[in-house]
Amino acid sequence: MATIDSYDFKGKRAIIRVDFNVPLNEKGEVTDDTRIRAAIPTIKKVLDEGGSVILMSHLGRPKKGPEDKFSLRHIIPTVEKRLGVKVDFADDCMGADAASKAAALKPGQVLLLENLRFYAEEEGKPRGLAEDATDEEKAAAKKAVKASQKEFTKKLASYADCYINDAFGTAHRAHASTALIAEYFPNDKMFGYLMEGELKAIDKVLQNPAKPFTAILGGSKVSTKISVIENLMKRVDNLILGGGMTYTFKAALGGKVGQSICEPDQFDTALNILKQAKELGVNLVLAEDAVAADAFSNDANTQVCPSDNIPDGWEGLDVGPKAIDAFDKVIGESKTILWNGPVGVFEMDTFAKGSRAIADSVVAATAKGAYSLIGGGDTVACINKFGLADKVSYVSTGGGALLEYMEGIELPGVAAIRK
Repeated sequence: MATIDSYDFKGKRAIIRVDFNVPLNEKGEVTDDTRIRAAIPTIKKVLDEGGSVILMSHLGRPKKGPEDKFSLRHIIPTVEKRLGVKVDFADDCMGADAASKAAALKPGQVLLLENLRFYAEEEGKPRGLAEDATDEEKAAAKKAVKASQKEFTKKLASYADCYINDAFGTAHRAHASTALIAEYFPNDKMFGYLMEGELKAIDKVLQNPAKPFTAILGGSKVSTKISVIENLMKRVDNLILGGGMTYTFKAALGGKVGQSICEPDQFDTALNILKQAKELGVNLVLAEDAVAADAFSNDANTQVCPSDNIPDGWEGLDVGPKAIDAFDKVIGESKTILWNGPVGVFEMDTFAKGSRAIADSVVAATAKGAYSLIGGGDTVACINKFGLADKVSYVSTGGGALLEYMEGIELPGVAAIRK
């Protein structure tokens, strides 16, 4: 397999799948350019080596074809600012304009293609089906999109001499630009620096962690994290479970959780996870207390109470001081730390104390030599809110991709490069 450091880009056109799915305000201006900045080293590598670059990405979830609010045209000023190079634009990733501009690229030049998801073929899913469409009609529509997806992919591949996947955030999708296109470059496909960094960081944590290894999983629902919990349970020494899923565990054990988020259909799963942890010798830590509120509001009345004895009409929205102390002790003794999911409604300052405390504990452990990996959209937003992203070992750009990789699932975008 070629690598970005061993490949000769001189005179080559590299088509790079980047993740420029960035937030825009009502004026179409980029409000957070983290993902754009993350792709710059790979783009510069190709340009510095005498190659030219074709950038392709999606933006948002357009369902009706081209829509101006989802046009990648809006991000050009930010890309140019970060890259320091003029960026040309093809207003249709499949049009004659894209083909001619790609063919005319000279070393050092950059072309950005319009949003890939303006075409149903990118995702391989039919669009515009009537709500009352029959199973036969759905199957026929899906078959038609899959057939045209091959031509879509072939056209994208025709623009370039080599392919680089640097979009970890979409690596769990078997889309045209993330997996299928790699087949057209059997000896000229590789990961970009961002993808390489992501995979090395996650593999370091999952395959060869220094002990004790602690995983901190937050989030609201047990149901969305079952596979992750089960996979991590075989690897970790400590498992801290926080956020809304705490109350499903507490209720399953017979506790009273008031109006807190709870999944009664997951009680058996929760009890089984507790049993598994005991059998495997994993120290599973649940929050002993909670900050409960009488409304889902930053201005609500609050009280600290046991997380298994929350009054009727109140809901747990953050962990309490005893839980913070218990979490801090475990994290402080750890040599490897994986954190996915805040432990409270950190977006509201009133309920951000627990997540801030975890961030501080992870930062302190990192300063003492622990390796810390932070991942998942909410967790990244959380660590950025506290201004601590540069004080942990690695911040992953992946949300769903990170979770699936943690579950032990082979990601299509990764497999396509490795095979």
